[in-house]
Amino acid sequence: MKLSILGGGRWGVALSLHLGRLNHQVLVYDRNQDIVREINRGNHPYMKDIKLKGVEATTSLEDIEHYSDYVIIALPVQAIRGVIQSLDLSQKMVISASKGLEIGTYKRVSQIVREVHSSAQVFSLSGPSFASEVSKGLPTALVLAGEDTDQMRKIRDAFFSENFRIYLSTDIVGVELGGALKNVVAIACGISDGLGYGENARASLITRGLAEMVRIGVKLGAKRETFYGLSGMGDLFLTASSPQSRNRTFGFLIGKGKSAQMAFKEIGQVVEGAYTVRAVKKLSEELSIYAPISCAVYEVIIENKNIQEVVKSLLLRPPKEEFEVL
Repeated sequence: MKLSILGGGRWGVALSLHLGRLNHQVLVYDRNQDIVREINRGNHPYMKDIKLKGVEATTSLEDIEHYSDYVIIALPVQAIRGVIQSLDLSQKMVISASKGLEIGTYKRVSQIVREVHSSAQVFSLSGPSFASEVSKGLPTALVLAGEDTDQMRKIRDAFFSENFRIYLSTDIVGVELGGALKNVVAIACGISDGLGYGENARASLITRGLAEMVRIGVKLGAKRETFYGLSGMGDLFLTASSPQSRNRTFGFLIGKGKSAQMAFKEIGQVVEGAYTVRAVKKLSEELSIYAPISCAVYEVIIENKNIQEVVKSLLLRPPKEEFEVL
């Protein structure tokens, strides 16, 4: 099978290597000529000691448009609209592997794609998946969501290997929201770790953060049970607890006293949760959703409020029933 990938970042390259190992032909698009040269010469850091003939890269969107009926999006969410507006995806099977919400519109990736290309079929691939481990072929399980189950089975079979397992879901709203919202909770956990609050606090934040994700998701039309699967709890646990996580590391640096700008600069990569939290704050206000953890993260990284005062306010909230009636 031929597949195109939009985005030559770590995740896009990791997916290309996985698909290349399965003898698929893959064309990766990136606007950065240096990245394209690295991929084509086999000099990318993820390609060390890996010999694959079927993986190539290009800076031409026209090449992508004519290469395959299957297009995987592995771009930062805020860049997606600008890129796909220059493509004709109307007859394509579009697989979103990006996680986040668009600033200003609060839209999920599938909504962005359908708004630009109304006749495109869109699927979402999400779950706990660090690019570095996928690139090495380490065991990974993900969920693929969409409406066309026959196409989903075809995509699942194309991606499947003994170290890359895909489960299917018809709840694309929940799968996309899980991948986006968990990044905000991961920032909160990083801040807590940076402040030295310990593992009890992190476990509490993960658990109450999941409850917050469910609360927001159900309000936006997702199924509650989706958040207890790979794209919700699975991805949340990974992102909120591992030092490999950009979102958790971003929060950790802030907890250690660095400003958001300093943390961005030190990480040097996109921190999706820092964008998603803006959308969550607006949605929680407009839809009257109780989201104290997300709002606290917003106050710290966007409004630059005193971190100790925000934490104190969060801890002094009146106790509630553990399982709210939604």
